Amino acid sequence: MDKQKVALLSTVANFGLYQKSSTLFPKDIQRYVIDGTNGMHGMHSIKYMMSKLKGKGIEWLIMADEDVIFTHSELVFSIINEMQTNDFTVCGVRDGGVIVHRKENPFAINTFFSILNFKEIERVWRSNDVLKNQYILENEFNDDLSHLPFDYDVASVYEPYYCFYFWLRRMGKKILFLESKMGDDAISNKVYFKGDEVLCHTWYARSYGGNEKHTKRIDEILEKRGEFKTGLPDLSKVILYKKTTFALEQKIHKLSRKIIRKLFK
Repeated sequence: MDKQKVALLSTVANFGLYQKSSTLFPKDIQRYVIDGTNGMHGMHSIKYMMSKLKGKGIEWLIMADEDVIFTHSELVFSIINEMQTNDFTVCGVRDGGVIVHRKENPFAINTFFSILNFKEIERVWRSNDVLKNQYILENEFNDDLSHLPFDYDVASVYEPYYCFYFWLRRMGKKILFLESKMGDDAISNKVYFKGDEVLCHTWYARSYGGNEKHTKRIDEILEKRGEFKTGLPDLSKVILYKKTTFALEQKIHKLSRKIIRKLFK
């Protein structure tokens, strides 16, 4: 595998946590960061990602939030090999049925960690077409959900970014759903590939450094890895993107919708 064609993107809301967790990220690949401190995340981040990374020669894109703590980061390359061999376009963890506090749609993934065949998606990407897919039809997908240990809702459109995954599935693209088990703290979840632990997702990134409970909990998970103490990452090698007008655009959008609702009430 040519690692020059593999990249990693994080949409970061807490740079204090990112400086620690990113020392455990996969090595020898280009890293990109979208500054999410102004509220950018989810589908907004995906659209921004596609506009900024288009044409950069990326074939495989790993997406990992700052509250992802890798256990065996090199396994991402094994996952990519699996995806390449069996024609998977996306991999990730179902957003319903496998994490006790995520009871949403099991036909889509949660964006805390995923791998995209970026070259393939880049070729077919049409933002307006993607956004039209924020709906779910009864019995549309035939995944076997009988093994899922927790609650889920096959009709949920809770996350605005579901349209991205529904769009891909409706075009016949395949998702490799990874195994996940709850961590010892009953909040974090561990992600596995063929029985080997890839990472631990701690959740509550925004609370790190501000909420004592979650800060202590996440630090304990980090300390089990230990390696993050060897030094902070060289952020000069990270390519950072920030849409400085995003927060203002969202305020204007919300105000416009409010005015329209009042006018047509």
